[in-house]
Amino acid sequence: MALSIVERIKGFLFSPSETFDASKEDTLGDAFIYFVVILTVYAVLIAILAAVAFSLIGGMYGMFGAPGMPFGAAMGPLIAVAVFIGALIGGVICIFIGGAWLHIWVYLFGGRNGLVQTIKAVIYGSTPGLLLGWIPIINYIAAIWALIVGIIGIRQLQGLSIGKAVLVVILALVIPLIIIGALIAVFI
Repeated sequence: MALSIVERIKGFLFSPSETFDASKEDTLGDAFIYFVVILTVYAVLIAILAAVAFSLIGGMYGMFGAPGMPFGAAMGPLIAVAVFIGALIGGVICIFIGGAWLHIWVYLFGGRNGLVQTIKAVIYGSTPGLLLGWIPIINYIAAIWALIVGIIGIRQLQGLSIGKAVLVVILALVIPLIIIGALIAVFI
């Protein structure tokens, strides 16, 4: 029996292990539709926040007669559209690049259930971050919970032990950070 989007959201937030078990047979298309829906909600929310923030800042600059803020508060809606489009395009690109990068590590540690299962784990694991990540302070908790849900997803969908799943996710996150840090150090 296929779960509705609301049932999936509730499941990935509160009982991810059981929800991943129920989602093993989902196609990549099913997972992608789910992802686009929650990504759209996220994009709308951060676009609204960006518009409000930019309008407030632009209005304050205009109030003090400061140069450098073209159109002042009127730029808020334009910023909102740009943030919305950027979040949608960036989210879709990142989910597939991130899933492929993670799958390299999954494969090296014995996961043989295919790239689709890894991408599904990344998609479903992003649920807490996308639904709660726009709220200041809560976004840190949401990011940690998304990381945990992603680890559970790798364990459930790839059949790895919890230790290997944790190691896979940590390596997939830490290695790019080390490379970026090294590049920054070289150029500074």
